[in-house]
Amino acid sequence: MRFLVVRKVLGTMLMLLSANMLPPMAIAWWLADGEAVHFLVSMLIMFGAGLAFRLPTRKAQLDLHTRDGFLIVTLFWIAIGALSSLPFILGAHLSFTDAVFESISAFTTTGATVMTGLDDLPRSILFYRQQLQWLGGMGIIVLAVAILPVLGIGGMQLYRAETPGPIKDDKLTPRITESARALWLIYLALTLACALGYRLAGMNSFDAVAHALSTLSTGGFSTHDASLAFFDNVAIEVVAEIFMILAAINFSVHFLAIAKRDPRVYTRDFEARAFLLLILATIIVTTITLWFNGYYPGFWTALRQSAFQVVSVITSTGYTTTNFSLWPLFLPVLLIFISFVGGCAGSTAGGMKVIRFVLVYKQAVQHVRQLIHTRALLPVKLGRRVVSDRIAAAIWGFFGVYLFTFGLIMLMVMATGVDQVTAFSAVATSMNNLGPGLGEVSSNFTALNSPAKWMLAAAMLLGRLEIFTVIVVLSPDYWRS
Repeated sequence: MRFLVVRKVLGTMLMLLSANMLPPMAIAWWLADGEAVHFLVSMLIMFGAGLAFRLPTRKAQLDLHTRDGFLIVTLFWIAIGALSSLPFILGAHLSFTDAVFESISAFTTTGATVMTGLDDLPRSILFYRQQLQWLGGMGIIVLAVAILPVLGIGGMQLYRAETPGPIKDDKLTPRITESARALWLIYLALTLACALGYRLAGMNSFDAVAHALSTLSTGGFSTHDASLAFFDNVAIEVVAEIFMILAAINFSVHFLAIAKRDPRVYTRDFEARAFLLLILATIIVTTITLWFNGYYPGFWTALRQSAFQVVSVITSTGYTTTNFSLWPLFLPVLLIFISFVGGCAGSTAGGMKVIRFVLVYKQAVQHVRQLIHTRALLPVKLGRRVVSDRIAAAIWGFFGVYLFTFGLIMLMVMATGVDQVTAFSAVATSMNNLGPGLGEVSSNFTALNSPAKWMLAAAMLLGRLEIFTVIVVLSPDYWRS
């Protein structure tokens, strides 16, 4: 392990990210809300920490390997979780535990919050929360690989360690830096379009920009305690639904649709089709259940509420217009279950990704057919592409490790005194990077004890980095070889 290389890259990235304090600092200065000095102090501390890492390694030769990427990504997300909490400590007066929880929740785009009274907080603090989600949404590492080559630092190893999804060898363009820039240009364009949509639908300019940042990142933080229910506006909800779905579709599909100028790319993509069909089926089941149980006064109200909550949950955004934990029968648990599926690989959404569930289903069908036709060769295919045994084994391994980790963290959270329903949903929403849950965490996580919050913060990081990135670093073999 070449620690000088790791320290140099980590230090450079922290120095660059310290600039994320500038926009909220400018807002604080413009509005004179008293927070500008807090952001300045936070920026200087983060920049100083990065400089302290980088200075002793400035002459180190950089030849980044995949092994280095795993450690850099893990350490970077932990460092960002700690250092990005400073404005919450200085400005919002949160405890260290709550500030780190809020920071990690923002940067992993989980959207679980311990902050209340949002309507009365300074706008600079509110904007900072949204901005953290936006930066974390596409993966700050992808942004870094577009910039760091200018400084002499390659990035393919970081990209593979960070990019979500089971198939990570595909690149949109021959050079990884071009791929990263393409992804971020699409991300930025969709964010601007979303902000415009919110503005035209009735939001003021600040709320439109703030909610666009958390919509495209599928983060779900809002500038109001009531989330999007604050606006009670059908047009705003429709805009949110459209862009949540777009954010949860593989960004390489967006890239190909733009490059080929052919919207049929979306209908030809197997995972995107499965994702949209799952959304439609869940909306139908939820709407009919709410309507027949008389939970809402009419069919259209039931459809409006179910459509928004289903899209928000399955994309792991976590916006709410109603408290779905109070819905009748099986519906609250159904929504938690679909959060495990999440969005498409290569999107900003959390969860285990649609492609994995599709491939597991296809493998199950293939196994049944193989039992019937014992001598036949029946490969698992995704469209016209044969899925290799390596990918199939990796997916089953991911499911096993994911469920084991989920069960272990849930038991640990329950050991702190949290009830079963709250513990189950809190761990589920944390690992799936969703946000709202059931029981005591249906609206926020304030009521949880400090040990539980630290465990859930760890679960957010595991979910965001898809578990294996962290587990590899924790493995003894990683350090021996």
